[in-house]
Amino acid sequence: MDFGVQVNVYRTSWEEISASVMAMEAGNWDSVWFADHYIPPGADREQEALTAFEGLSAIATVAGMTKKLRLGNLVLGNTYRNPAHVAKIAGTIDTMSEGRFTLAIGAGWYQREHEAYGWEFPSMKVRQDRFEEACQLIRELIHSKEPVDFKGEHYQIVQGQLSPASFKDPIPIMVGGTGPKRTLRTLARYGDVMNLDGWAGGGMSLEHYQNKSSILEKHCEDWGRDPNEIRRTLLMPCYLTDDQNLIDRAVKGLGSGTVAGSKDYIIERIGEFKEAGIAEIMFGGIPSGNVNLLEQFDEEILSAFNQSQ
Repeated sequence: MDFGVQVNVYRTSWEEISASVMAMEAGNWDSVWFADHYIPPGADREQEALTAFEGLSAIATVAGMTKKLRLGNLVLGNTYRNPAHVAKIAGTIDTMSEGRFTLAIGAGWYQREHEAYGWEFPSMKVRQDRFEEACQLIRELIHSKEPVDFKGEHYQIVQGQLSPASFKDPIPIMVGGTGPKRTLRTLARYGDVMNLDGWAGGGMSLEHYQNKSSILEKHCEDWGRDPNEIRRTLLMPCYLTDDQNLIDRAVKGLGSGTVAGSKDYIIERIGEFKEAGIAEIMFGGIPSGNVNLLEQFDEEILSAFNQSQ
């Protein structure tokens, strides 16, 4: 099993972010991920002035700081950028990092940042329509060795081609979200990686994952695709403590998707997901710059699985 961290990029400094990244590079971590919001989610108007590092430029910078960590965003908002442009950036980062980039993208949901930056925020249906079309376009650009013509309802390109393209293997596409009707169908057709997001609500139970996975498998059957081609991952908000009061506060503060408890409890929960087919867990909720906590996770949690592999 692989392990990564969604390193916080809100209300923090680049020095703290860099400290987390370099501690992970020196440790036994496999991947680093940044969110992609232009305003800290949930911020009031005064807090909107606090830092929110743009996701793609930040992860590109980390590509030049590291040699082993895989890189990605959890997840890019499709409404912020033209998808052909995103594919172009992905090819650049994947080449710079020698094949370590995952292109993770979602439909977009945070209305306030659209208002702040002048982007249209259409209905959920329109955003899903655009997202599905964007995933199709991105996949065609990544997988084609010839120039691509694409004439969709929302996006059009004429003889577009990625150069540089994927460094070696085609850049994997993570389809963000697990909505049963549209998002998982889009994943089954155009994606390579599923991610169950503990920040998104719905809890972090094995039953919740298995339900989403079974829906994905049905969509794969409809498209004639082998569901085993799709890598399964979790974004798991996590709080490591033996103190029950802190556990209760963590679940209340971080949300129902939080896995909070002792080392043994967290190892047990991860083991359940590993047995169910999860290939990678990205931890959330570890403050940027808290190198000691990253090292504690490495020594107490990651080591339990590294020794068994």
